Amino acid sequence: MDWNRVEGNWKQVKGKVKEQWGRLTDDDLDQINGRREQLEGKLQERYGYEKDRIRRDVDTWYDSQTWH
Repeated sequence: MDWNRVEGNWKQVKGKVKEQWGRLTDDDLDQINGRREQLEGKLQERYGYEKDRIRRDVDTWYDSQTWH
């Protein structure tokens, strides 16, 4: 998985992230700034899911994107 593409295009990608995970705030998205570990941490905080589930959810979301 080439997460660098997400980091490099964060301004465009964060709208898609917000669509998928609506509990994330704009401040959360600014703090995440495209970093996967930050995204997973914020998702755990907002949704209360286990780390393994968050990782799978992020992988599934990433794989479903047409830009990767």
